[in-house]
Amino acid sequence: MVDLTGLHKHFILEHLTEGEVAVDFTMGNGGDTLFLSKTVGESGKVYAFDIQEEALTSTRAHLEANGAPQNYELICASHHRVKEFVKEPIKAGMFNLGYLPRSGRKAVTTMRETTMAAVEAAIDLLLPDGVLIVAIYPGHEEGRLEGEMLAEYFSTLSKYRICASEFKILNSPTSPYFFLIEKSPRCKEWDDKNA
Repeated sequence: MVDLTGLHKHFILEHLTEGEVAVDFTMGNGGDTLFLSKTVGESGKVYAFDIQEEALTSTRAHLEANGAPQNYELICASHHRVKEFVKEPIKAGMFNLGYLPRSGRKAVTTMRETTMAAVEAAIDLLLPDGVLIVAIYPGHEEGRLEGEMLAEYFSTLSKYRICASEFKILNSPTSPYFFLIEKSPRCKEWDDKNA
């Protein structure tokens, strides 16, 4: 069977290397934060966002237990506020939309309004040859609607600046799927030419 989490990491590693800046836009229990932290190493930087203090506590414990470099900043704020905290361009970002795993609080979930603002900000912060992974969970109503909204938005982006791809299991419509957003290595050159 397809390992979607493995694919996320595969695509991130094609773009992100040691010393670069990455953002975990939905910290959860820290799995993506740990992966990004170890990928960018001591000389890199990772910012991680969640609105729940429980997520920060769980993530901090996970990072410490697994030997993450001290290169991360855990931020208790909505991901749509990313530009208030991240002032430099980023090479990679990861979104796992939905609710905090194992929290038992499925009513606390990402919402379309803030998700769209966060994704737009992420693309704006993204360096040429940068990458975003946006994981969608259509098994609940808001997740389904988030996916539909983002598919529509991504389809409008200039193919000269952004390559937007979708990866899903066709015969399992409620299974998670993800969007891969890659910014062209030549997009600054294209922007300058068409300014």
